[in-house]
Amino acid sequence: MLPRTQPNVLTSEPASRRQSSQLRGSNGNKTEQMRSTIHNTMCWSRALHTGWLVLLVQLLCSEAVPISIDKIKVQEPEQKAEEPPASVDTGLHYDRYLREVIDFLEKDQHFREKLHNTDMEDIKQGKLAKELDFVSHHVRTKLDELKRQEVNRLRTLIKAKQDLEGGNDMAVDHQALLKQFEYLNHMNPHTFEVDDLDRLIKSATKDLENFDKERHEEFKKYEMMKEHDRKEHLKNLDEDERKKEEEHYEEMKKKHADHPKVNHPGSQNQLKEVWEEADGLDPEDFDPKTFFNLHDTNGDGYFDEQELEALFTKELEKIYDPTNEEDDMVEMEEERLRMREHVMNEVDSNKDRLVSLDEFLVATKKKEFLEPDSWETLEQNQAYTDEEMREFEEHLVQQEQDLNEKAVDLQKQRDELERQQEQLNAQKIELQQAVEHMERLKSQNVEPPPEVHVEGNAIPEMHAVDDQLHPEHEAQPQGHEPQAPQYTPQEHHEQQQQQQHHQDLAQQGLPQTHQNLPPGHQEAAQGQHNMP
Repeated sequence: MLPRTQPNVLTSEPASRRQSSQLRGSNGNKTEQMRSTIHNTMCWSRALHTGWLVLLVQLLCSEAVPISIDKIKVQEPEQKAEEPPASVDTGLHYDRYLREVIDFLEKDQHFREKLHNTDMEDIKQGKLAKELDFVSHHVRTKLDELKRQEVNRLRTLIKAKQDLEGGNDMAVDHQALLKQFEYLNHMNPHTFEVDDLDRLIKSATKDLENFDKERHEEFKKYEMMKEHDRKEHLKNLDEDERKKEEEHYEEMKKKHADHPKVNHPGSQNQLKEVWEEADGLDPEDFDPKTFFNLHDTNGDGYFDEQELEALFTKELEKIYDPTNEEDDMVEMEEERLRMREHVMNEVDSNKDRLVSLDEFLVATKKKEFLEPDSWETLEQNQAYTDEEMREFEEHLVQQEQDLNEKAVDLQKQRDELERQQEQLNAQKIELQQAVEHMERLKSQNVEPPPEVHVEGNAIPEMHAVDDQLHPEHEAQPQGHEPQAPQYTPQEHHEQQQQQQHHQDLAQQGLPQTHQNLPPGHQEAAQGQHNMP
């Protein structure tokens, strides 16, 4: 959404074209999207009358005998409205939501008229958003539906992120997490209000302002990583191979720098070259206004960032060739964007990220247009400083140390899991052996001694030992009564306590043990227990 008829203030998490296109992607199209998303939809009604005007002039100038024409029988061919240009992804992570909101707002006549007459600064300050109160009920209902869908999409993304981070059992506070999405009012997930449109405009504008800076940082990291990898490769070579590799590197640098002179972007010489080689016109007939109309490909009266970047193709072809080993296509896209930024800074006087015809014509009268300074290419301007390279390598070393520590921790966890698995396997084998032993006893019709659990310990059940304490009684002949054992008073007292204890156990249904029996009684009880 931009001033006048240009809807691109909302143009642009992430669509940079890497390796010959990654760094460009949405970056080159971001501003166009905001404007062309809003404005391009408004150009549908443009009719094509030029052909009829030419035909009328030819008829008036003809020397042929005039023939009367029955105007009633003449039917004009149907005029087909121009189709709007295909919408380009802005690169914003909420691109689809943004475009759908703009598309429906464009369907409201009142809002469309206000958009035509609203200044860029007024849009940024939220004055356009207030016009949402006057759009039709049908449009508002559709916007409500779009917002609910977007909120549900964000909640799904949050839940998926939680699952990936291992938080399946954790409660998700969606309200707290939705705060990070500033382009909508998460406190009201059901209706699309003025605040939502205002947030959407401001968030997209902020993202646009930061996008180029983030892209430059990405390219800087790319260049530093490329240099780091080259140095690491040299460390693994012997002296002769290292020398050859260094010589080859210097040769490629020299070959890349050997190219025709690059014209200053946006200068008269640069545009004349496009006029001659791309448009096939005589450079002596160069006319700025005609040039503007020729390269305003969507006919909206503005040069957007994509249309500007297309003007630099001829200059870039002087420096970069995708078939050459020494030419990096990622660097070519960075060079293209540097040229576009330079022209925007020089020509875009109202800083709306578009170049109007008036701004273009004013720029063609400046000294910088007629007598520009030489243009320094990327090889003449290193993307990073020595200090930045040093910090980057230190960061890589720290990252490697962190990864090594994590690897050690993971190995320890693995060893511990393996140890636990071995214990489980051993317990499993013991359990299987116990089951096999029980099966053998059953097959021999031998009843295994029952077990009871007293305080967690399995104790074989014992028969009462009242009449089993003296197995020698069985050897006495019949008719002889067994003689009572002789005890000291202390032993007699202990014996009475044990007998009372046995009686208590018998009454409670618990087994009697042969612990703490007097000497000789323990052996008898043990022998009785071992009898089949």
